[in-house]
Amino acid sequence: MSLFSRRPSFQEGLETFQKTPGAVLLDVRTPEEFAAGHVPEAVNAPLDALERIDYQQDTPLFVYCHSGARSGRACILLEKAGYHAVNIGGIAEYTGRLDR
Repeated sequence: MSLFSRRPSFQEGLETFQKTPGAVLLDVRTPEEFAAGHVPEAVNAPLDALERIDYQQDTPLFVYCHSGARSGRACILLEKAGYHAVNIGGIAEYTGRLDR
């Protein structure tokens, strides 16, 4: 069951992430992109290394990338692996503070 009937805006997704106990914010961009600036609290899990994540199956995962394309592919892979994943789109929409 999805938390949203449509893909949320980046801000809506972040607000829901912050209100969801035990949720994880996954940045599926490359380590270089992540190091250049990421949303506070995000964990880097590059798309090509998603099979290595180790969370409980019931952990809500909120996923973003640069534009929303890689995060969409990541959500499909995560759902197939039994996770509940929400694509919140691309960091390009984000206007808040970035951690480096």
